Amino acid sequence: MVEWLNFENCPVCSRRNIVLFKKGNFPPHNLGPEAVKITDSSYGRLWSLFLCQDCGHIFANPCPSPSTVAQLYRQINDPAYEEEAVGRAQNFKPILNQLDRYFPQKGKLLDIGAATGIFLALAREKGWEVSGIEPSVWAVGVAAKKYNLDLIPASFEEAKLPANYFQVVTMIDFIEHIPHPLEAVRKAAHLLEPLGVLVIVTPNIKSLAARVAGAKWWHFRPAHLAFFTASSLQKLLAEAGFQTKKSSSYSWTFSLFYLISRFRFLRPIWNQPKVALLTKKVRVKLALGDSFLIYAQKKE
Repeated sequence: MVEWLNFENCPVCSRRNIVLFKKGNFPPHNLGPEAVKITDSSYGRLWSLFLCQDCGHIFANPCPSPSTVAQLYRQINDPAYEEEAVGRAQNFKPILNQLDRYFPQKGKLLDIGAATGIFLALAREKGWEVSGIEPSVWAVGVAAKKYNLDLIPASFEEAKLPANYFQVVTMIDFIEHIPHPLEAVRKAAHLLEPLGVLVIVTPNIKSLAARVAGAKWWHFRPAHLAFFTASSLQKLLAEAGFQTKKSSSYSWTFSLFYLISRFRFLRPIWNQPKVALLTKKVRVKLALGDSFLIYAQKKE
């Protein structure tokens, strides 16, 4: 049974100065695991979004409750995600290279929303002592079988972890999927040692790419419940006890096949075996500038 949250206050700054930003078009009765898959390509489907006129945060209202979100993600089965493992690894390597500069001796790293463990496997190769949290039963199984990773099979809200323990916590494409991002970032601060680093990747709803794509922006999908601006993201971090060390845009690398398969009208082309075989070998880097990449340090 789906449980719903109705917000009267902004989930980031708690102010009541919220107004309708964009009317939703996704029927609630269609909500299921297929709608929140990582590789869902039905862009432009979204909940009704509200804007906080004080901090700039934009969020789904009403939206599924944390328990409903956790239940949906437990049921996800998304083999297309792992098929792009090579490209996704290229996305993650720059993050680990930056973390090498902050922590040349490495340490303990926790990845939240670890999916199949591609990022954690790379981090382990670099010498990190890795842990990960992932609710999807399917993804946890892939991580164990393919990467020999023992992920915690739970939502972040449910997971019990030691305080002041990790040097790094990563939230790569995570906080846009939950209704209470401030609570999650505060929990990350609780888990980090003083001066530990939180890495966040999340969509930038005010980016040029978002404005150009309009209603068909690829981050407008039922899985995304929260959208950040530069101001609301900084407010979120400050409220949770962080200060930003480095901020930039995130780039994506995918196979050409994955990119063209996002367009259903091209199905007669990409569905041909020879075309699929060829285009899966071609890697394309997308520097769209429509996601934040933030390194934030926990204050002493």
